[in-house]
Amino acid sequence: MQQPIVGFHQDEERHWVAELACGHNQHVRHKPPWVCRPWVTTVAGRQGRLGMGLECLKCDRGEPADRP
Repeated sequence: MQQPIVGFHQDEERHWVAELACGHNQHVRHKPPWVCRPWVTTVAGRQGRLGMGLECLKCDRGEPADRP
């Protein structure tokens, strides 16, 4: 299920995590060559993705919202 990004934060290892409208969180790492998300490395790049939909597998499984 697609859910829009409403914000970002960093986890304890300083990896970027997207906060989704559904209350779930999803890592959005830039780890070439497996995952290419250079936009996550800049403030402007992250701000430009607000509202963009990400596939939320937690919603598909009916999981409760993540803790903030």
